[in-house]
Amino acid sequence: MRLYRLLSALCLLGLAAVLPPAHAQGQAPAQASPYTVVVPVTDTSEAQRDQAFADGLTQVLVRVAGGQDLRSKPGYADALKGAPGLVQQYQYQRAGNGLAVQATFDPGAVRRLIAQIGVAPAGVKPPVLAVVRGADGSLLGKDALDPLGQAVTARGGSVVYPDPAGAPDPAKLAAADPATLAAVSQQYKTGLILLGSLQGGSADWTLISGGQPQHWSGQGTTQAALLADAGNALVDRLGQQLNVIGSTVSDGRLWVGGLGSAADYANLLAALRVDPAVRQVVTLGAKDDGMLLAVKASMPPPVLAASLAAGGRFIQAGRHEGADASLRWLH
Repeated sequence: MRLYRLLSALCLLGLAAVLPPAHAQGQAPAQASPYTVVVPVTDTSEAQRDQAFADGLTQVLVRVAGGQDLRSKPGYADALKGAPGLVQQYQYQRAGNGLAVQATFDPGAVRRLIAQIGVAPAGVKPPVLAVVRGADGSLLGKDALDPLGQAVTARGGSVVYPDPAGAPDPAKLAAADPATLAAVSQQYKTGLILLGSLQGGSADWTLISGGQPQHWSGQGTTQAALLADAGNALVDRLGQQLNVIGSTVSDGRLWVGGLGSAADYANLLAALRVDPAVRQVVTLGAKDDGMLLAVKASMPPPVLAASLAAGGRFIQAGRHEGADASLRWLH
């Protein structure tokens, strides 16, 4: 009842409809812009550079469209031909023993292009935190996991790596411990976690998405092939779960539990209102530590719940009476 009384007070004061976005409680590591890519090239010729821009634009379009596959959309091929005209700045850089070009595309132009192709907004998906250990049990870093990262990046995703000095406990991550997931959300701004354990030419993988685990195993003739296959399998699984964007607006009811104060309620509304898939949110009622919300969105309620949970502020919860999907707020 405490939450209900606090919300009633807010409504009486006329504040519930104009709640400001929540301020972050902690500082996360800076994430690379979704509009910036690094693409390998063989030389600095104009032909190589323009091809790299086209390849880079494919990655940026997928990122900004929330992971949706745009290749079958009308106008997609023509859009790639115009890639050089969308580049704001670029520079060459060394990449291992080779050469690469880093390009940053105009954000406004990319968003307009996606709208012209006819894709509903879904927002940039959060990165995946890769917590992978080698056969000796040591935590693998970015260099060792580069084949995995490249496979994910090539398909429009992104990967971040844990701080070796304070990596989260894999056992607690696998058990979807709320406190551990909340700490990951605060530090890395994601609810997507890939756990991996390598044993020679095989590996066991677990994807934690919004608190829900998915398990699979893989094999490869080399570690690079094993990691690249895992990156592609990861993107496929996330695509099946998150990239269900409807052609029309869906109406549904969303239950969110774990709200202990009016501040939690304010932060909840802020999180929903900044999500590009959400068109409208109306509070229907409160009970105990939860709220029932009517939501209009560009994706069905269960997919919206999975997408919101991927951001790290929620975990998916069991069925709740009167709701099409349920979440729990993480503290």
